Amino acid sequence: MVVSARSDREGSRAPMSAAGQEVIWHDLECGSYSADLALWRELAGRCAGPVLDIGAGTGRVALDLARAGHSVTALELDPVLFAALEERAAEVEVEPVCADARSFDLKRRDFALCLVPMQTIQLLGGRAQRMAFLARAHAHLRPGGLIACAILSTLEPFDCALGDVAPAPESVRVQETLYLSRPTRVAVLRSSVLIERERLILACGLGTASAGRTGAREGGERARLRDVIELDRVSATLLESEAAQAGLSPEPAREVVPTEDHVGSVVVMLRG
Repeated sequence: MVVSARSDREGSRAPMSAAGQEVIWHDLECGSYSADLALWRELAGRCAGPVLDIGAGTGRVALDLARAGHSVTALELDPVLFAALEERAAEVEVEPVCADARSFDLKRRDFALCLVPMQTIQLLGGRAQRMAFLARAHAHLRPGGLIACAILSTLEPFDCALGDVAPAPESVRVQETLYLSRPTRVAVLRSSVLIERERLILACGLGTASAGRTGAREGGERARLRDVIELDRVSATLLESEAAQAGLSPEPAREVVPTEDHVGSVVVMLRG
C-alpha cells in the first residue's frame, strides 16, 4: 500500500469508462511502487519454481517477475483490474486467474513461492478470512514452499482537516485530463487502519510540463472524489501465530525499508 508517493507521468490514452478510471487510479496509487520488487525477485530466484502472486492488481509484481524469467500465476478478484491484468499478461509468462484469495482452488500443488505484496493480507476482513487464505495458500504449495506476506510497519497518523501537512500528490496526465491523488488522513484505530485519499480529475492543456504541480491552474475541475481503504491491524507475531495454526512454520521476517515517498513493510515469512 503506497501511502505517500510522488509521480508525474503521462498516460497513453483517455479513459472511456468508469472501469478505465478505476485502472488509472490503481496504477497511479499502486503501480509506481517499486521498493519491494528487489525482495520478490530475490525470493523467486531462491525458491526456483512457480510463483503465485496474490492480489495481483494490474500486474505490478507478476509482470516484473515474469520479465525476469519466472513462471507466475497472478490471482486477482476485482474484474476490472483483472481485465487489465489479462491484457498486460498476454506477452509474458503470467497465468492470470480471477478468484478470491480466501477460497481459490487452482487444482495444482506445486508453487514454490506465494507472494502477498502491498498489505493485501490486511484487506481480507479479519482473522477468520486470513486463516482461510493461509489454508488455501498452504494447500497450493509444494513441500517446503514459502509464503511471504507484506504488512504495514509503523504508520504515523495524520489528518489534513486538522491542519496536518499532506504528503505530496501523485499525478498522471492522460491526454487532456489530469488525475491527482493524495492521502489526506491516516487514522490508527483499535483493530484497523483507515487511509483516506482525495482524488481529483482536472482538465489540463496539452504540453503542460509540470501538470502535477500546476494542473489546477491549467483547467477546470471535473470531479473530486473521496477514497477510503480499511486495513486490519495485523502484527508479525499475530500473523505468525495464525499461520502456525494453518500448519506453517515462521521464519525470520524480512523488511522493505521506508523511502522518502513510501512507508515501509514487514514481510512475514512462512514455510510450508
